[in-house]
Amino acid sequence: MGKANDDDERSFFSEVPVRPVAKARPAIEEKPHYLGHRDRLRERFASAGPDALPDYELLELLLFRLIPRADTKPAAKALLARFGTLAEVLGAPVGLLQEVKGIGPTVALDLKIVAATAQRMARSEIHGREILSSWQQLLDYCRSAMAFEAREQFRILFLDKKNALIADEVQQTGTVDHTPVYPREVVKRALELSATAIILVHNHPTRPFSITHDHALAR
Repeated sequence: MGKANDDDERSFFSEVPVRPVAKARPAIEEKPHYLGHRDRLRERFASAGPDALPDYELLELLLFRLIPRADTKPAAKALLARFGTLAEVLGAPVGLLQEVKGIGPTVALDLKIVAATAQRMARSEIHGREILSSWQQLLDYCRSAMAFEAREQFRILFLDKKNALIADEVQQTGTVDHTPVYPREVVKRALELSATAIILVHNHPTRPFSITHDHALAR
């Protein structure tokens, strides 16, 4: 009897189909919310142009490439709240940029590369034109170039008789509250360049820079 029972049990269990263990379905990964926002912002830029976007959204577009896996809107707004304008964000030193939440050393350096490119473009746009007929353009250019310099600079824009830019040079760099100016060197350089007018630009690290314009340097 015992043997028969053993055979029956083996037969019973052999006929029961073994059900495979159900595999857990992988959780559906939701795309980060900011990806859709990025696509919409790019589309708006492409269709309506840059004038349709406020400064913080243009800065967002720039930060998309520098910070690929995060929502860049808070960082863009924080940068503008700290420095005021898009030009001043790009003109800020690397150390100050890194004080803004979400901006690390790599992103700060990338912003300075963009700033250098923008300054080169601005210099190209001004060069050979009557820059005094576009005073606001001149102010924006100077502000982006030196508004957040940590040390005082004495900068000179040399003009020809048509008020077109011949050269843009930093003549002296001083300390946080002082820079020496030597009129003899200014005149000497103006004569070398055959300039008939100059624009003197002097910044103060603790307050907005000032601009004065002096004409009629003899050749």
